[in-house]
Amino acid sequence: MSDRAARIEALYAAIQKRILILDGAMGTMIQNHKLKEADYRGSRFAAYHMDIAGNNDLLSLTQPDIIREIHREYLEAGADIIETNTFNGTRLSQSDYEMESLVHELNQESARLAREVADEITAENPDKP
Repeated sequence: MSDRAARIEALYAAIQKRILILDGAMGTMIQNHKLKEADYRGSRFAAYHMDIAGNNDLLSLTQPDIIREIHREYLEAGADIIETNTFNGTRLSQSDYEMESLVHELNQESARLAREVADEITAENPDKP
């Protein structure tokens, strides 16, 4: 059985036994960091032609440690399921920042970060997440 299949099976088994807890608002947790324009830009987008502060999905590329930290905080607080940092990971939403071409990369990296943290938590406690 693949790791993915095993995780799905464990999820279905857990649902049969108890109510599962989902994480909370990613955007609110990001706001707690009081990030500035330069934080959103990182080095990759330092010379970008327009303001990009508020593009929280971009933080998966420019501030991955913050996104990892938020996922970890939710899992350590008891969340069984975490969502990816992809609330605005669509071409339409990213068009506000003229970053439609990044949608695939944003979504892929956001999923990778969430999976990475979930795997770390599982390694520490095989019953989670």
